[in-house]
Amino acid sequence: MTRAGDRAGRGDAPVAPAGPGARAGGDDVPMHDARARGGHGFDLFVVGLTGGIASGKSTVSAMLEALGIPVIDADRLAREVVEPGQPAFSEVVEAFGPEVVAPDGRLDRARLGAIVFADPAARARLEAIVHPRVFEAERARLAELARRDPGGVAVVDAALLLESGNARWMDAVVLVAAPREVQIERLVAKRGLSRAEAEARVAAQWPLERKRALADYEIDNGGSLESTRRQVEALAETLRERARARTVRKKGD
Repeated sequence: MTRAGDRAGRGDAPVAPAGPGARAGGDDVPMHDARARGGHGFDLFVVGLTGGIASGKSTVSAMLEALGIPVIDADRLAREVVEPGQPAFSEVVEAFGPEVVAPDGRLDRARLGAIVFADPAARARLEAIVHPRVFEAERARLAELARRDPGGVAVVDAALLLESGNARWMDAVVLVAAPREVQIERLVAKRGLSRAEAEARVAAQWPLERKRALADYEIDNGGSLESTRRQVEALAETLRERARARTVRKKGD
């Protein structure tokens, strides 16, 4: 596990700032400074966990859960909010046509994915439908966790945490990273994509360096499973220490 401050030569900082707080790549997507994060309103230390496609984010998420840290899976919530009968289901079908409905009446995720990964405008339309519902569901789960374990750590596992701008209300952001070639190999081997399809899906996402500029901690998941496990164990202890320190500060206020 590394900290953003260590990469930027600020390793002595007690909380490593995630980025310059300006903009990345000269475009109009706002970059959020880690020092301005928080304000979610829950008695929790809320951590955003993110990473590129096939980076191994789910592996890290499962390890954190095994260490006793509750994880809210935004991808699972995204599937739940577009189930038949949910308002978002009808909106997605209206936006993309009946061909995105599978024979079982649910969304054909493979067909929909092929559409949105090839067309940024289509992806933006889908996100505009799904993201607000996921955000609402996340906050409901966080409220429940705050009642059960006030002052504890809670992780929100979200592939598009940074792209959606939701990182701004996290107390910390963890990036799971793997080399681009490893991502492509995993997509080909585990999801049955052609190399061209895998390359297109990786290219459709923000580049790794852009995400690093916004992360407080990074898990290198390009090596062995044991190496990843050691990093996650160290991360879990660090997050718990920060949650305890936050509780002490609040009591002193």
